[in-house]
Amino acid sequence: MAETKKAAKAPPRAKAAAAADEVLPSREEAVTAFSSALVPNLQRVRERVATLAERPPQLLHVEGGELNERVGLALWWAALLNCENVGQCGPKDGSAEVGPCLACPSCLRIGAGLFADLVVLDGREGSIKIDQVRELRPLLGEAPRFGRKRVVIVLEAQSLGIEAANSLLKSLEEPCPDSCFLFTMPQRERLLPTLVSRGWVLTLPWPDPSRPLPDPVRDWALSLAEFVGSGRGWFERTSVKGALDAALAQRIVLAGQKALAERLTGRENSGLGRILGHLPDRLVPATDELFAQCQEALQAQVNPALVMDRMATELYLLTHERA
Repeated sequence: MAETKKAAKAPPRAKAAAAADEVLPSREEAVTAFSSALVPNLQRVRERVATLAERPPQLLHVEGGELNERVGLALWWAALLNCENVGQCGPKDGSAEVGPCLACPSCLRIGAGLFADLVVLDGREGSIKIDQVRELRPLLGEAPRFGRKRVVIVLEAQSLGIEAANSLLKSLEEPCPDSCFLFTMPQRERLLPTLVSRGWVLTLPWPDPSRPLPDPVRDWALSLAEFVGSGRGWFERTSVKGALDAALAQRIVLAGQKALAERLTGRENSGLGRILGHLPDRLVPATDELFAQCQEALQAQVNPALVMDRMATELYLLTHERA
């Protein structure tokens, strides 16, 4: 920690010399961070982002898609704004498009999480606190240290607490010509409307409902389907100490939302989707609202096991309610 503080106070020439002596990560190590943004189905989104980079907005929202795609695109945006030789990026489909080179020192540092002008507030595993935003604000008054733009990425911005969101809103109301913000979220409706109105919104292609769930989430979704169908087995799992954290609970709620989407499209591929297929149409809005309330409770740091027990119990009652 002491070495970090000492380096931060070094004069610009000393910083430049230190950067020159730094051993950079390999291209293979760094590019892994961008790989989820380079898939063919995001090509049009990348083209749109490249156009926006010509006159970058102060705030860009990225919604939809999978979580890893939103994260990858956020880092790709940071690289695009700071690449030392923006040129041809080679996506997996082999087509040529304007993008970061993913090979220069700036791109490599961004991919490895070592870029001085990249700030990440990570809401993937819990609420983003106002203290984290307060620590950021003095930095916004400074010029970028090495890059052309300082990029502030707020991953899963729906995890912003009310105070933190209002503090960020105040920062966005003040001119920050050398700073750009990017927020990721599943849907823009999960943010304060005032925050949404401050930026551009890019919507990634929505996930294919037929795509299999990751193994840990699939196991929990199967247990939930069994409980909703029979009323057995759920509380034995949630009562095990350490079995659930907020991040896993959020993914279980998303599995429920995916199952409800299956019910609405008639493609009930999962066990939970088949269970929710028995829901009367009049109860679909209440089920959707239940999932949204559970997400909000998890973001407010309510005990994940209690939130999951409430969700399972209310799903059981909804699916067994007589028409």
